[in-house]
Amino acid sequence: MKSTTKVFYISIVISLAFILWGVLAPSNMSEITTSIQSFISSDLGWFYLLSATFYIAVALYLIVSPYGRIKLGKPDEEPEYSYMTWFAFLFTAGMGIGLVFWGSAEPLSHYFIPANAEPGTKQAAAEAMRYSMFHWGIHPWAIYAVVALTLAYFQYRKDEPALFSSTFRPLIGNRVNGVLGKTIDVFVVFATVFGTATSLGFGAAQITAGLRYLFPTLESFSDTVFQLVIILIVTVLFSLSALTGINKGIRILSNLNVRLAVLLMAFILILGPTSYIMGVFTQGIGSYAGNFFGMSFSLDVYDPESSWVQDWTLFYWAWWISWSPFVGAFIARVSRGRTIREFVTGVIALPALFGALWFSVFGGSSMYFENSGAGLFEAMGGGDQPEIALFALLEQFPLTFAVSLITIFLIGSFFVTSADSATVVLGMQTTGGMLNPPNVVKLIWGLVVAGTAAVLLTSPTGLEALQTASIIGALPFAIIIILMIWSLLKELRNEKNILTIDKERIRHERIQLRNQREQLKQQQAKLKQDQEKLKRKQKDNKKDK
Repeated sequence: MKSTTKVFYISIVISLAFILWGVLAPSNMSEITTSIQSFISSDLGWFYLLSATFYIAVALYLIVSPYGRIKLGKPDEEPEYSYMTWFAFLFTAGMGIGLVFWGSAEPLSHYFIPANAEPGTKQAAAEAMRYSMFHWGIHPWAIYAVVALTLAYFQYRKDEPALFSSTFRPLIGNRVNGVLGKTIDVFVVFATVFGTATSLGFGAAQITAGLRYLFPTLESFSDTVFQLVIILIVTVLFSLSALTGINKGIRILSNLNVRLAVLLMAFILILGPTSYIMGVFTQGIGSYAGNFFGMSFSLDVYDPESSWVQDWTLFYWAWWISWSPFVGAFIARVSRGRTIREFVTGVIALPALFGALWFSVFGGSSMYFENSGAGLFEAMGGGDQPEIALFALLEQFPLTFAVSLITIFLIGSFFVTSADSATVVLGMQTTGGMLNPPNVVKLIWGLVVAGTAAVLLTSPTGLEALQTASIIGALPFAIIIILMIWSLLKELRNEKNILTIDKERIRHERIQLRNQREQLKQQQAKLKQDQEKLKRKQKDNKKDK
């Protein structure tokens, strides 16, 4: 394949070696990766927390700074996609499949296994909603925003290839074309494969659980066989979708996903405890805002026996970081023509608010029915089977079977879109930055991601292996993001002269406009005087006659 680079072959070898390791020695792989994950969580958890909060500070600075006026592209370029389609891309690529998986499961888990409160109390309920909004709110979208913005800025403003290594040119110069640049791109591919495989593994587990919940006869099939069949079917579907490109397959599915997700949320909101849900949303937003800084820096440092922060917050921060190469590259791909201020605000604010509403609807309803004796937490195995939670909730509503089938279809559609988008990004990073990589490259990466998800799901630790992979894959990329930000801020300093010229031009145009208005007023006044003179003259002429 002429279009592929050395990064492609190096990354393929590493990925295939990992898959073979998981197939030939699953217990050994699980033992070693778990040890690495334990070390990172216990000794480097502070680094993840500080990094994620630092990304938020950078995003806020870019919104309020003069750089916010800069366009991601040429000054006269307009956005390629409407706000609705753009948001559909953000939602689908960013965390759609995760919201469906954890929307009911996470608040219920926090309710009965809270971070600080007594289980099952009012305080635990409030804490459950606060932490759910926290884990899916501003932090993850700030991570996505800074990664996507840096890529988009260098691609569309500086005409660099769509590679992560290209963003390092202000720091390392032409070495981005050498070994150092290729090493950066390999790390990016590594993080993307693990981050994508984690989400696809959760999706496969939930589809399997949903089908078994609806069709008890399927219990005869083992989890391993069932999940592998699901992954195989979805791999075929997203491979077919990848052949159509972004403007067809991904665009159509993204819009469909958002509409189905909104309809599902509206179904629960309208037919469920509406007043209670909106109360949960209102109070949850306030609690989230009031405890934002405390949660952002919270560790279990004073309680060595507790692993709550490691199991939840650190896992999420690592998941978002490992997911950000794919999501960031994809968001950058569809965001040309927007200003930095518009871009950062749009990427953070709207998705975070939507996520808060989503958890209020699904998590609030789940706790409401749990307190009414529905037994949702028991149905999800006391927290050990989070993939069951959503379907247990849907049993409390009419049309359970039909709505559950639609939900399974939605999960599958998210599965297809996420994997499809990921293959595009992996293809871009391994073909020298081609915005539309060859179909054969996307197909190969689709198979690699599916194989990685299958190996992790069928490992001895199952879903825990997915969490482990995310935390390990995120560590090198967390450092890369910090260096990307440094490079972006360094390059933005060169925009000062442009901003100054633009400011002077705008000031001059305003002066010209003000002068033109004054001239127009004077002309209008003179015209009025001339009209009055003419009227007086006409009046005098009539008198003379």
